[in-house]
Amino acid sequence: MTQSRITKRFAKCAAEGRPALMTYVVAGDPDYDASLAILKALPAAGADIIEFGMPFSDPMADGPAIQAAALRALHGGQTMIRTLEMVRAFREGDAETPIVLMGYYNPIYSYGCEAFLIAAKAAGVDGLIIVDLPPEADDELCIPAMAHGIHFVRLATPTTDDKRLPVVLKNTSGFVYYVSITGITGMASPDAARVAGAVQRIKRHTDLPVAVGFGVKTAEQAREIGRDSDGVVVGSSIVAAIAGSLDAAGKPTAETVPAVTRLVAELAGGVRSARDEVAA
Repeated sequence: MTQSRITKRFAKCAAEGRPALMTYVVAGDPDYDASLAILKALPAAGADIIEFGMPFSDPMADGPAIQAAALRALHGGQTMIRTLEMVRAFREGDAETPIVLMGYYNPIYSYGCEAFLIAAKAAGVDGLIIVDLPPEADDELCIPAMAHGIHFVRLATPTTDDKRLPVVLKNTSGFVYYVSITGITGMASPDAARVAGAVQRIKRHTDLPVAVGFGVKTAEQAREIGRDSDGVVVGSSIVAAIAGSLDAAGKPTAETVPAVTRLVAELAGGVRSARDEVAA
């Protein structure tokens, strides 16, 4: 998978001397049509890689904003089949932007692992981040996914020590996702200096790009985190922008897509200036 969309995009960003902006939204939030419009608008707004959340009713890593987004999607009838339909629809107009599905194992297990991987590959999915599948369960989905040409991205956290890290990295591909805080998404801000040290430590164990997420909300934070990482992941603030654009009945408005694209453009400006001080 050396020439995958993910590896090509990280190489492109590195050639431009900047980290990648990775944006997270939940599939089907706030409804199918608005979610697809947001998905299609993300690359032009500045997203380099899209993490597409698979809504699940019992998450373990998601904070209140993303939990609420998942419930909006599920109440709107979002299913795994519809999520893959959205990826297929996106691919009709964009053959280059990587899409990484992020979520939990239960919906995939219910779908059927082999059937899911075949459908995901056909739809245009490039990678998976399955939060609740540890390396000890790689035979379940990780290794089959790689056999289908789909990257399996593993999370490393502040509590992943040097003894555990090689186990985490063993079958990881595409990139490493460093969780910058202990806790759930969107509830604390990362310490840029500590993140820099953690990224350097991970890079001593792997040649894969290291992207940093959890707690990054603003363009300034994206700039700070991007100084020392290969990618910056932003989710909760984008999801909050969607929630803030809805009407009293929770339906999308004419402001929903622009609210997202304005924020993503600001974040893109942050990551694109991340290395300016180093280069000066």
